[in-house]
Amino acid sequence: MNEVTIALTGIRATGYHGVFDFERRQGQEFVVDAVLDVVRPGTEDDLATTVDYGGLASALVADVERDPVDLIETLAGRLVDTCLAHPFVVGATVTVHKPHAPITVPFADVTVTCTRRKP
Repeated sequence: MNEVTIALTGIRATGYHGVFDFERRQGQEFVVDAVLDVVRPGTEDDLATTVDYGGLASALVADVERDPVDLIETLAGRLVDTCLAHPFVVGATVTVHKPHAPITVPFADVTVTCTRRKP
């Protein structure tokens, strides 16, 4: 077995998450970073022995775009679960950025990070 790390950074999607009514109506951009701990069954040069990160990126976008939640903590957990659903992923760390969060002071970003491993 070979363990590798795959990172996807800066995945962008529009979601309708937040505790305020205007966030649910207007939506906003969320940015997702995912770091995957992947165990490959061999060293073959074959996509079937690893994670199709293009497919995973599409799944993460779909997760952001569906079923609004109040907290980005909840969204981050949903995204980690999607990563861990892949049979070769043994651990995942997902960071959700909410760069346009409704904060009344100057700020650069708001992030929530969720990390889980398979038992």
